[in-house]
Amino acid sequence: MAQQADGRIEIRGLARRFGAKVALEPLDLDVEPGRVTGLLGPNGSGKSTLMRCLIGLVPPDSGSARVDGVELSGDGTAIRRRCTYSPGEIALYGELTGEQHLDWFLRGREREARTRARELANAFELPLARRVHTYSHGMKRQLMFAAALAPRVRVRILDEPSEGLDPQKRSTMIQLLERDVAAGTTVLLSSHHLGEVDRMCSTFVFLSGGKKISVGSASEIASRARRLVRVSWPAGVTLAPLAARVRSAQASVRGGRLVAELSSDDPRPFLAELAGWPDVPAPLAIDYGQTSLEELYRDLYGVEEAC
Repeated sequence: MAQQADGRIEIRGLARRFGAKVALEPLDLDVEPGRVTGLLGPNGSGKSTLMRCLIGLVPPDSGSARVDGVELSGDGTAIRRRCTYSPGEIALYGELTGEQHLDWFLRGREREARTRARELANAFELPLARRVHTYSHGMKRQLMFAAALAPRVRVRILDEPSEGLDPQKRSTMIQLLERDVAAGTTVLLSSHHLGEVDRMCSTFVFLSGGKKISVGSASEIASRARRLVRVSWPAGVTLAPLAARVRSAQASVRGGRLVAELSSDDPRPFLAELAGWPDVPAPLAIDYGQTSLEELYRDLYGVEEAC
């Protein structure tokens, strides 16, 4: 792989098993510098394993990776010097204050990072003088995020950084990340919030069962989502034969509804086809142009659980 120290992440054939369980199948991925790339997938899809392998916390069984021009080797120390990481799990020392935690998180980093971490924590209105055992779940998440965003590095790897945050704090986090990316930082993050990743991410990577099932730009995914039509019928109507009759779109049965992915943004040919089935009861509901993260997984990729 080319040795580019520009914030790029390059992954080739990275794989990991835990006993008989395949946590990550051989995966290739390029994360472009200066952008936000979102890892999306249900629990157990391989998101956290991929991130931990990238920074050396979990040694991969095979494959290679390069982060900001540094090859993954040994315990990953060289890569961790070039990036920051915020884990999905929260495991803090309850008797330490928030301020003491920031100093501990940032030991070995430049002095400026500790100053900046306090500024970021203040943006969240965190009581840094209080012991962490008095913090709520969301406050602990914000403290970890402040530490991850503080050092001046080219790459940040963030596992569910907004999990447990209320909408106001999530908005603050997004604003801080957007400012960081505008300065040229590469961010690889995982999230369960479609509105959050839709606002920030330029690329989506969909994982399921340790496999990469799709990679697409935000505009490509949004375009596909807009072309989904979901049709509900009364109980007793068998949907599989109806899906087989559709000619104007690709149709399947997902979540108890007929889902059609149109070839264009115009739903009228498909709706006219439905109207031409005199032997089929009228639909109960037709949804078009609306989606959620759960529906994206189910209707685009056949994954029934998104979080």
